[in-house]
Amino acid sequence: MRLVSRSCLLLLAAGLCASASATNVYQWKDSKGVTHSSDTPPPGQRVETRRIDTSGQTVETAEPEAAAESPQCATARQNQQLLGSGVALQQDTDGDGKPDKTLSDEERASQKNLADAAVKAYCPPAG
Repeated sequence: MRLVSRSCLLLLAAGLCASASATNVYQWKDSKGVTHSSDTPPPGQRVETRRIDTSGQTVETAEPEAAAESPQCATARQNQQLLGSGVALQQDTDGDGKPDKTLSDEERASQKNLADAAVKAYCPPAG
């Protein structure tokens, strides 16, 4: 009898652990309108998040979340902001890892144009 009650408790505990286990599933539509699902959200996409437990049941449905900014977009925005500031900027021209040349106004403008183009290419339009 004691063995049966321990077995029942063990099964109950295992069932509780299994029901507590859940994961997120992300859904989004691509530029052609095709719906995709994945366990990791894609960078630069607006996604709908669903929480699914181990039995396949939806635990909760969250509101669509804003897409996480890609690393390329974040870097491009930082460069754009830095080049737009009045701070003197230096460049490593000899490859030793130490800045050794201050950017001229023309070089700064050229780099700013590149940063603007990178933001346009890597960052989703605000919408």
